[in-house]
Amino acid sequence: MLICRFMAGVTSSVFSTMVGGVIADIYHTKDRNTPMTLFTGGALFGTGLGPMIPSYIAYYVSWRWIFYSHTIVVAVLMVLIYFFFKETRGSVLLSRKAKVLNKWYQAREDAGYYGVNMPVEGKEGAVQNQRIRWKVKSDEERGSLVQMIRISLYRPFHLLFTEPVVFFFSLWISFAWAVLYCTFSAVPYIFTTVYNFDTKQTGSVFVAISIASILATCLSIYQEKVANRFGKLPSTPEARLYFSCVESALLPLGLFWLGWSSRASIPWIVPTLAVGCATMGIFSIYLSVFNYFADTYHRYASSAIAAQSFCRNLLGGCFPLFTQQMFIKTTIAGGGSLLGGIGLLLTLVPWVLVLYGPKIRARSPFASQQTPGS
Repeated sequence: MLICRFMAGVTSSVFSTMVGGVIADIYHTKDRNTPMTLFTGGALFGTGLGPMIPSYIAYYVSWRWIFYSHTIVVAVLMVLIYFFFKETRGSVLLSRKAKVLNKWYQAREDAGYYGVNMPVEGKEGAVQNQRIRWKVKSDEERGSLVQMIRISLYRPFHLLFTEPVVFFFSLWISFAWAVLYCTFSAVPYIFTTVYNFDTKQTGSVFVAISIASILATCLSIYQEKVANRFGKLPSTPEARLYFSCVESALLPLGLFWLGWSSRASIPWIVPTLAVGCATMGIFSIYLSVFNYFADTYHRYASSAIAAQSFCRNLLGGCFPLFTQQMFIKTTIAGGGSLLGGIGLLLTLVPWVLVLYGPKIRARSPFASQQTPGS
């Protein structure tokens, strides 16, 4: 079980790392919010379905079918990805196009047809087609497969420890993601001890995460349209953070709410709404980090996202190990207040970047290479 879980985690991490970079490749800055919002909404919507559906499967059928059902879905998706998922990196596509054109030119020359660019030695009046080359510095660094693997392993950690933006954003989103994973242990503990819920009822509480992700998705798309209507286009990466400066406060608010409302004298729907409130705060953090990295680092976006994904999943894997013990030792109210206090402190991160982001980016060798509006 442990070996299989390890392999599942390693392979599934590819998607959370690549999606942000793919969206950055396909969409310009002004068009990027909606697809990034849909991706974020899908990630959190699935996070709510993950515990809910297996709880019903385990209640009515067998826990083994949890894994059978996941295997079937993943197998179908892998087939679809193989046939429909194509390369999106612009420089790679142009490099491939150059190779095809050069091959076509060579075929014409072999057949006796020449172009108008370069004289052909030994053939009076004949000229040779000029060869096309398209490569950028980041692609020249890729080299062999071993070199590509080395860079893929090195660059995320280099960004994490040398770029303040990547480090503090990774810290912020890692805590938010860890809280999300805490719910996998906290919700069963709270609702079984306080409200005497069974497995199926406890799993149903996670619907709050899915519903909150839908509401947050609609809100994020709508508020972008409002900003555009008033001429507040995302001319700088920091413009993406204005809404998250306020909405990210829903995370600590939801944690305080959950901790102090989880009592037998208070209806179960109240702490359930608190889970939804915290989820909307997590959504805002997740979206702002992915958007900011895509806008700031562009061709290096996948490496920056990989850095935060490493930190995010590291904390997400560790927090559930001590969540229940924390609530037992500090009480539910104390545990919610502790997490809420840390979350409240971390809400300062976007405010710092809104105020000093341009100066910080100007000092970055990676961010300074990007062009506005790319």
